[in-house]
Amino acid sequence: MLYGKTVVVTGVSSGIGRRTAELAGQLGAEVIGIDRIKPAQGFGAFLEGDLSTPQGVEAIAAALPGRLDALCNVAGVSGQTGAAHTLAVNFFGLRALSEAMAPKLREGGSIVNVASIAGYGWRANLDRAKGVAGTQGFPDPAAVVAEFAIPDAAGYPISKEILLVWTMMAAHQARFKARGIRVNAVSPGPVETPILTQFRAVLGDARVDSDIARVGRTGTAADVAPVVLFLCSDAARWINGANIAADGGLEASINAEVLGF
Repeated sequence: MLYGKTVVVTGVSSGIGRRTAELAGQLGAEVIGIDRIKPAQGFGAFLEGDLSTPQGVEAIAAALPGRLDALCNVAGVSGQTGAAHTLAVNFFGLRALSEAMAPKLREGGSIVNVASIAGYGWRANLDRAKGVAGTQGFPDPAAVVAEFAIPDAAGYPISKEILLVWTMMAAHQARFKARGIRVNAVSPGPVETPILTQFRAVLGDARVDSDIARVGRTGTAADVAPVVLFLCSDAARWINGANIAADGGLEASINAEVLGF
């Protein structure tokens, strides 16, 4: 499905990023993995990098080759490190890397953002999400957190709300649209990865357990990676600005409860 394509995957040291890189290679892609920590097992080329600062993003962008087919933005943090750092990694760094990669992605290429069911509230919080998504460049995250009154405890879900809104915005921005680059998102529910324990600390056991109970089990990285890579493939050439809920039906269950059907 990805034979002959060059796919960049961030967050390859564990979880969804690791499985995405592994599966991309199995599907025929040349894989370039990015993380702060080198994975124990390699899946193609590896580039050490940090998305939390403008300088870190610039270094990653400069080190990547000039022709790429897809960028999988999987790297993210749970919110335990505070709202400013969470927004820096989960949104500002992700966006900056995507924008820097636009000239290197072939026409008809793909950007896939791993969001979350935690971003479900973007509609209710649209003004805030739109405001942050509308900022330019890589602003001072602490200043943005202060301006939009983002509490540390809500840094993770808010970062994903912003990411979902930006995904739809980016699909129609000239830097991507003029080159036919598709920008989509995948939103997992609770996934059995090393970061799940941190999510319990941030979101609370009751929220996580309720989400799991709605669908019968936690997801796995192997449940999500194929969806990410489908969006990288030519089979998804007419999908743009979309968010695919890879969550076992969790969003459908929440919609039924919230909307009353």
